Amino acid sequence: MSLRRTRVDPSIQNGVISHSTQEEKTKRPEFMHRESPLTVLIEHSLHIRAIYHIFVVILLVLLCDTVIYDLIEHGKINIGITLVLYGFGDIRRCIKLWLFELAVALAVYPGFIIYAGVRKVIRDYAGLSRIWSIVGVLSVILLEILLIAVPVYDLANKRMPMASSIVVTCEMFRFLMKIWAVTVACKNRLQDGSPKMPSFSHYLYFLFAPTLIYRDEYPRTKKINWNVVVFHFMEVTAIVFYNSFLWQRFIIPYWSDYGKEAKVEAGTVVRGMFACVLPGVISFLCGFYSLLHAWHNAFAEMLRFGDRLFYEDWWTTSRFSNYYRAWNRIVHAWLHQHIHRPLAPRIGRVLSVLSVFLLSAIAHEFVVALSFGFFYPVMMIEFAGVGLLLLPLTATSGLRFPSVLNLLMWLSFFIGNGLLWSLYAMEHFARQNCPKSESDSFFIPKSWSCPEIVLKPNWTFQNPFDIIH
Repeated sequence: MSLRRTRVDPSIQNGVISHSTQEEKTKRPEFMHRESPLTVLIEHSLHIRAIYHIFVVILLVLLCDTVIYDLIEHGKINIGITLVLYGFGDIRRCIKLWLFELAVALAVYPGFIIYAGVRKVIRDYAGLSRIWSIVGVLSVILLEILLIAVPVYDLANKRMPMASSIVVTCEMFRFLMKIWAVTVACKNRLQDGSPKMPSFSHYLYFLFAPTLIYRDEYPRTKKINWNVVVFHFMEVTAIVFYNSFLWQRFIIPYWSDYGKEAKVEAGTVVRGMFACVLPGVISFLCGFYSLLHAWHNAFAEMLRFGDRLFYEDWWTTSRFSNYYRAWNRIVHAWLHQHIHRPLAPRIGRVLSVLSVFLLSAIAHEFVVALSFGFFYPVMMIEFAGVGLLLLPLTATSGLRFPSVLNLLMWLSFFIGNGLLWSLYAMEHFARQNCPKSESDSFFIPKSWSCPEIVLKPNWTFQNPFDIIH
């Protein structure tokens, strides 16, 4: 299991993560040599390693189940490859859009050089300097709009398979945040030329480094351990198939026929929703591990990026405010530095937090809508509605009753992910199976009108202790 000797964060000792005080956190440098919490826990805790092995065994069991199902139902074995290939279909178009996004991000650097050069020439002319500053700001804004508009127009004009769409939209937002971060960080030196601009190689390094906060220097490791890189990419590949097996075993059997009949019993719908709770939370955990641990650690190792604290121990928290900070430190740091901090002095802390939640919820829903091909804001309601409501409700009660609130937090994860897997699947298959009509719309859910959900008319309740009959 162990691939390397880890550098243990001072806040993680003997496989236990200790919560640092606010004073300790403010004394720490922004970037430092740190390992990811799960790297340390798997390395030093036999208990966590056993849980890791449990998830591997679940994957193997699902693999065997898929093989048996393929043999019995189809007489051949594809071990989920067909579904994976379908999800990552139209890969050439996906690569073209990604290359366009990369080209826009790369075009920012020569734009900086040109802007700084002209600014240096006209710096003695106040009027021209102000006009040139406006031109520079508008140029960055236009590049950001172009970065969003072209992929959105292309995906809206012609649907792309879900996994490929997720790649395009997530990379679109990643490059957008990178461009904004480096522009804000370098705006003063663009005005007066001191200190000098970063080199192109460092700018290119920042575009692929696992951080959204631009700095002229980052902590770097001495060498690359390619065994770690290969191992993490193998984990990402395994999790892709993991989700494929979950979809085949728990989504398709329950929801693939949804909409083929004019009516469906409410009990069938409720049973399907509960059947999606466990696979939904497993997919949630696997998605977290795949992206925020395995993928980021693989790139950090390849780029010798020393700070691997991409997340914190969100699974132990009893307050949703801590969860949102710890779940994804990369995005949270960008939102805090570039949205919350500039807005808070102007509109107040509460409105600033609301703005951050709304912006994040819109971005998440943007990715989901373009990937599925319809607007169904379930995630936005859960994230910016219920999640925002739970912030003040758990602020003090989470400190007074940490065990109870942690249990309730996990209950919300189970229920929330079960609803996500169910409602999006219902809408997806309803749009495939229900008859087409002129009222069909990207924004109006089809599953609300087709099929009709009816109560079973002959429901009865029996005394469970009546063993005579």
